[in-house]
Amino acid sequence: MFPDVIAATDPDRPAYIMAGSGTQISYGELTRDSKAISRLLWSRGLRHGDTIALYMENHPALLKVAWAAQRTGLRYVALSSRLTAHEVAYILGDSDTRALFTTDALAETAAAALELPEAPALDNRFIAGTAAHGFADMTAEADAIGTDVEPDEREGIDFLYSSGTTGKPKGVMTPLPLNPLGVPPGFYAIFYALWNITAATVYLSPAPLFHAAPLRINMAVHRVGGTCIVMEKFEPEAALELIEKYRVTHTQMVPAMFARMLKLPDSIRTAYDVSSLTCVIHAAAPCPVEIKRAMIDWLGPVIFEYYSATEAYLFTALDSNEWLAHPGSVGKPLVGTPHILDPLGEELPVGESGQIWSESPAQFEYRNAPEKTAEAHNDAGWSTVGDIGYVDEDGYLYISDRRADMIIRGGVNVYPREAEDALIAHPKVADAAVFGIPDDDLGEAVHAVVVPAGDAAAGPGLSDELLAYLHERLAKYKCPVSIEFATELPRHATGKLYKRLLKDKYRQEV
Repeated sequence: MFPDVIAATDPDRPAYIMAGSGTQISYGELTRDSKAISRLLWSRGLRHGDTIALYMENHPALLKVAWAAQRTGLRYVALSSRLTAHEVAYILGDSDTRALFTTDALAETAAAALELPEAPALDNRFIAGTAAHGFADMTAEADAIGTDVEPDEREGIDFLYSSGTTGKPKGVMTPLPLNPLGVPPGFYAIFYALWNITAATVYLSPAPLFHAAPLRINMAVHRVGGTCIVMEKFEPEAALELIEKYRVTHTQMVPAMFARMLKLPDSIRTAYDVSSLTCVIHAAAPCPVEIKRAMIDWLGPVIFEYYSATEAYLFTALDSNEWLAHPGSVGKPLVGTPHILDPLGEELPVGESGQIWSESPAQFEYRNAPEKTAEAHNDAGWSTVGDIGYVDEDGYLYISDRRADMIIRGGVNVYPREAEDALIAHPKVADAAVFGIPDDDLGEAVHAVVVPAGDAAAGPGLSDELLAYLHERLAKYKCPVSIEFATELPRHATGKLYKRLLKDKYRQEV
């Protein structure tokens, strides 16, 4: 299970196609170039367990570099292309990166990051493009290394940073496999079993590859000889066009993408043939029940959901039919046993919400953050990422919210996701965030920020309409006392909200 096997028997088979440019990378080219980059890194002194960083948009070179690191027994950090120079510098320093790869589009920011005091001193700076800003041409440098350089090829692993939605990103370190090539980390077996990824798979990859799920699923497809269609940027109608054009069988989306697709006019949604789809995977952020039900009504029972985290401390999953029987659930555990605990660490009965802990063989630690690692583990050896949820009588897990997002209103816990889900289902709402604001009497009050959809006009009229709509659906204490409007919300590419930025902005304005 490695791209080299496909390259040896069918070198011209497309490993991936860039959706916008049409650039096609065959298995022969992917294997040849990843080997060349591997030799380059080995010649520069990198060895098993060392770290490289990929600061790239969805670019044709990204997967070549990832496979080079994977085959060399390295850890590889995929950085968000949206990060500022200071954010890049922080992660490069924190991860002890020894080589940085970037692109023409990001080279200037990358160079600025390396000038900052928190960045490591790096001699190994490469660009997938013309040499500039102190970065050497990756292809030219790799081609100059002779085949007499022979890396000790072992399986490496991605080294990903949490999205930083509640603070600075945390580097999630999991054990380095160092297996022989073709023996992947254990989570790949789950992908193949759950979603039937095979050589016949055509996978539409609409999300940025710096996120765990898209990167890992692309590489899972490559291990068995399927083809990936990589979108440089997600656009709802473009996704439908690509599904029809390439007869896409699999894709992975986040709920925010679902919401955008459902808001397309019926004339557009019905204009494309999407009957080739057999598996639409979603995770990353909670999906409102109304939105997921609408997607199943549209595409059929091909929606598969899973719940996990970069830390991979727990893995649950369910198919469409299971979800229809347990609306709102994220599935039953396949890895780990969930335990729902109260703030004192006592286990709660079925149906009661509390912090989700997992009893699991999976191991992780946060890079250079022993106190955060300790907070994420308890004396029983269980681990948590801070999510709140409950388990029903059939053993299905439900996610209520994140502990950091919970609002305490007059001593009562309010989970903002309920109001967010209701707002996003409203036809005049494109996006919404709900969070707590200071209140002299109650401690916190519930506040919403709404992005109007289409021609909907922001203002008191829409605010009153939305508040009345919420009061019909939710208990009064769960409803916002105020609504403000925005043109967009600060979301991670996975769909997660950066609520701390909204809270900071609100406090500054007040």
